[in-house]
Amino acid sequence: MKQGIVYLVGAGPGDYKLISVKAKEYIEQADTIVYDRLADSRLLAWARKDVELIYVGKASSQHTMRQEDINQLLVEKAKEGKTVVRLKGGDPFVFGRGGEEALELVANHLPFEVVPGITSAIAVPAYAGIPVTHRAVATSFAVITGHEDPTKGESNMRWDKLATGVDTLVFLMGVENLPHITAKLMENGRPAETPAAVIRWGTKPEQRVLITTVGNAAADVHKAGIKPPAIFLVGDVVALREKLAWFDQKPLFGKSVLVTRAREQASALTARLEEMGAQCYEAPAIQIVPPESFAALDQAIQELSSYQWLVFTSTNGVDYFFERLHHAKKDSRMLAGIKVAAIGTQTAEQLRKFGICADIVPLEFRAEGIVDSLSPLIEPGMKVLIPRALIARDVLPVKLSEIGAVINVVPAYRTITADTDGTALAEKLSAGEIELITFTSSSTVTNLLELLGSQGAKLIGKCKVACIGPITAATCVEHGIRPDIIADEYTIRGLVKAISESIQEG
Repeated sequence: MKQGIVYLVGAGPGDYKLISVKAKEYIEQADTIVYDRLADSRLLAWARKDVELIYVGKASSQHTMRQEDINQLLVEKAKEGKTVVRLKGGDPFVFGRGGEEALELVANHLPFEVVPGITSAIAVPAYAGIPVTHRAVATSFAVITGHEDPTKGESNMRWDKLATGVDTLVFLMGVENLPHITAKLMENGRPAETPAAVIRWGTKPEQRVLITTVGNAAADVHKAGIKPPAIFLVGDVVALREKLAWFDQKPLFGKSVLVTRAREQASALTARLEEMGAQCYEAPAIQIVPPESFAALDQAIQELSSYQWLVFTSTNGVDYFFERLHHAKKDSRMLAGIKVAAIGTQTAEQLRKFGICADIVPLEFRAEGIVDSLSPLIEPGMKVLIPRALIARDVLPVKLSEIGAVINVVPAYRTITADTDGTALAEKLSAGEIELITFTSSSTVTNLLELLGSQGAKLIGKCKVACIGPITAATCVEHGIRPDIIADEYTIRGLVKAISESIQEG
């Protein structure tokens, strides 16, 4: 049996992109991942498909598993010869109880490594536009637990030293103890008018910043209803936020957006929206799957040399065509002498990954555009191959046939309704938790309606609707849904641009 090992990995403060390269590598290698509540679930997407996932999250007064049991779990898994990643929010050794877990592993003669994470003590203030040090304002800072070990009996906190001996104080997990913390600070000489900030869900799109003072903090937090997880920051550096705030100034900050693309494609749209500050919920309405048979596509590939034109209408068509081309032990050389057309720049970009530069990419990214571009180049009798979705609009093959082309439309893939939990999604829409829904194709519209059931159009109508182009928008209208935003450029980039412009105008 192989030697087990435990990696104590810091997941960072919330924004999953702040995780280290080394942490990502260990997540990818792990047999078992033991993870916390504050570790973003998207980090788990890097894990192997056969990984064992064990949730041991803790919220205030609600522990899935006691710390002693977590320690023992790590020991047991390592003794089984597993490569274990203990994924912890923030940094394992900054109030993460990683030291306790490491000592238990040492006591059992088990190897471990520590992978530091960016602690919320510095990252959360940074995302709020508050540097914990500044040469003209603060030359020292301290990180303090907001609640001590309740089993110790008496406090080890040196309030007489902390209150005035350090410029910037960062209290982690201290929101529920604010009355006690602020009282102790003022009792020991920290002026009540000292600037302070409470930052909830720092570094995430849900981030909320409350600017207050030491004297008013407890009352202001109670009035605002701020709950954990949050940090409490004390010091004159807080005033710098007025000039340095950046994260919550992004154009889509705080906007909740539903992304309905297929799961394997959603990340591109989500990444662009999140880059602009949006809070994205991925609820795929469609799933891209192979056709029931590749026979027609495979036959067309065998006869590829007889075609004069090859037309791709989507990136999916490109991927499946080349997958079957390679399956037939052929490659891009088979396209020698064949003209290639692509609807849209993204389809053209996907073709370039296979070494093919499209001869035609129409300015209008829909079937009508490629018909207009191809018409002058098509002669009667020319053979045109169109590998595309099993169900799609007939405009392209019909119009090309009318000018004398011999068209062969072959199914390269199918779109089916995804396995998204429609009931949970309906509840989220009904509760008003989604402000904007994005549709990137007609199938995302029809399949989302199928997922939501009879009340689908009504629930969608509670939100703003953004469509990638007029065809998708027309499908919305057909089903009683009013599109609020329609991209001029029918690409993900164009859709995000249209959303951003609409939000800023409105």
